Amino acid sequence: MSNYLKNQSSPYLLQHAENPVNWYPWGERAFEKARREDKPIFLSIGYSTCHWCHVMAHESFENKEIADILNQYYISVKVDREERPDIDSVYMSVCQALTGNGGWPMSIFMTCEQKPFFAGTYFPPEPHYGVIGFRELLLAVAKKWEEDKTALLKSAEDIVAQINTKDSSLGGLSKKRISENIINERMQAQLPKIAADIFLKNFDRQYGGFGKAPKFPMPHNLMFLMLYSYVNRDMQCDGMKEDTLSDIVKITLEKMRRGGIFDHIGYGFSRYSTDNYFLVPHFEKMLYDNALFILGYSLAYKVYNEKIFLDTAEQTADYIFREMTGGQGEFYSAQDADSEGQEGRFYVWSYEEICKVLGEKKGRDVCEHFGITRRGNFEGKNIPNLLNGNKISDNFEKERQILYCYRKNRAKLHLDDKILTSWNALMICAMAVLYRVTGKENYLLAAEQAGAFVEQNLIKEDVIYVSCRNGGCSVKGFLDEYAYYTMALIFLYDVTSKTEYLKRAEMFCREAQRQFEDENGGYFLYGMENDSLIIRQKETYDGAIPCGNSIMAYCLARLSQLTEKEIYKKAAEKQFAFLSGEAEHYPAGYSVFLTALLVYQNPPEKITVVMEENDNKEKVLSRLPFYADIKILLKEEGEYRLLNHRTTYYVCRNFTCLPPSNQEPISL
Repeated sequence: MSNYLKNQSSPYLLQHAENPVNWYPWGERAFEKARREDKPIFLSIGYSTCHWCHVMAHESFENKEIADILNQYYISVKVDREERPDIDSVYMSVCQALTGNGGWPMSIFMTCEQKPFFAGTYFPPEPHYGVIGFRELLLAVAKKWEEDKTALLKSAEDIVAQINTKDSSLGGLSKKRISENIINERMQAQLPKIAADIFLKNFDRQYGGFGKAPKFPMPHNLMFLMLYSYVNRDMQCDGMKEDTLSDIVKITLEKMRRGGIFDHIGYGFSRYSTDNYFLVPHFEKMLYDNALFILGYSLAYKVYNEKIFLDTAEQTADYIFREMTGGQGEFYSAQDADSEGQEGRFYVWSYEEICKVLGEKKGRDVCEHFGITRRGNFEGKNIPNLLNGNKISDNFEKERQILYCYRKNRAKLHLDDKILTSWNALMICAMAVLYRVTGKENYLLAAEQAGAFVEQNLIKEDVIYVSCRNGGCSVKGFLDEYAYYTMALIFLYDVTSKTEYLKRAEMFCREAQRQFEDENGGYFLYGMENDSLIIRQKETYDGAIPCGNSIMAYCLARLSQLTEKEIYKKAAEKQFAFLSGEAEHYPAGYSVFLTALLVYQNPPEKITVVMEENDNKEKVLSRLPFYADIKILLKEEGEYRLLNHRTTYYVCRNFTCLPPSNQEPISL
């Protein structure tokens, strides 16, 4: 049987279209039915490559007995968190407030007015390890609704009031801080140092990364440390030297590259490490993670000039091109952790299998190199890795390709092939930076093709949409869509100097301000073009994905520098004041905001290059400093003339312009 999800485009919703549960998509039809039949709503939020979403679906949503209970006593609603981040954010805050934690699948019990009265995440079908069974929970809530609905309604009102009060108090605090100028320049200057100190204290010197398992990579934290180290390269504070921060970054990047979190056979990075060593990952691969990894490793190559970092960035890009790119240059969302009902089955190997595929001698050599044993390192099987200290090299490239082709035919992975604007924008940034670092035109082509796809398929009459699939768009964009795409356009302008990119960036930045800006400071997640929910949130914390408010801070800082317009300068400073107040309690959780702040406080030098006719633009670009605004002229223009008939560099830094030179500038 089919339910009301059968005509949806989301791969996650379609995974549940044949469930015996009579699912509805989020919308008035479901709410009206709940109102008319006087039933509570069961809201389930997840995404298509979520392992525990699959588990709960198999155990409960495909279970006819449990489905009958849901259909009898509830109106059931399914939401794809990647298509509706606004709904996910609201009810995640509810789940965290009520339970102390959150995650997916998210399970919410609420009224037809969308007001929640109970929340949780995964529930087993029967009681297990002290967790109530889903069947038992459904019957208990239904009984309570029947016998004492007034208490549940009051609980829902209290929860909404509490969350709204918390949100309002934060807004009021931000307004007070900005208006009274409590957040001054001295305090802002201290936040990056405090964050760097926190990272230093939490650094795992033995295994890399921060804190204990599970370890989430979050390369934007490492990018912040690289920039902080660079802008403070002449300073020493509390015994923290630049090389200490460099050690943090280099050790972490190398450990992740050596660990099983990196796919040594097919390339690309998995979601996070379940252990301290970066050996055993949660095997799903997300587009946004890999974009951030490309950015982080590319920047590390420019900072430390270690080829392994560039190789890792390029290998990750190879994975994206092979596995995650569509026919028009668009980037897909994710690959599943599960295959044939088992997490990681696609990625693991036995010693005997390797030897059978490659032959006994070559198989033994490959197993020794990648730490593959007869005993195994993961549930009796093996995750290839180089944590044994073996050299990171391409000595077994031929064998790797053989294993890659064999693995691809051995099992299949589910691909979430919807196209998300914000994640595509982040990958556009990554490809632009990789082009900047390498000078290889295929990366610029990839960035521009993806930008063209977004323009043609995800923007209609200058309105950005969240996602598309099979030719249809989902809902109008939220803050992240506008902020991330503005940033992508700025990155494209940075590497091409095409003014149309800068003009589009300005236009979408202004539109983000119109739709989402709060006059009290910061930007709301959803705006005047979106549905209204029970609360209107501002996300400010840079978690696995940098938040829209931090990306807006970066965009405003860069637009103020690139256009020299006062309107962006004032908007940037207001945003920095707002986010400084938010970040004060734990600056390390706001690394992208702090990166934007450092960029604003330490403007990149400006380099204009006049090319000699026979010189190569891409080679020149790849050799120039990364932390610079670069404009390349293919011929003499105005006051920019060739010196000695050779490629000439005009450099301005620290409010001073240097004489033209044929010598390439040297810095980060």
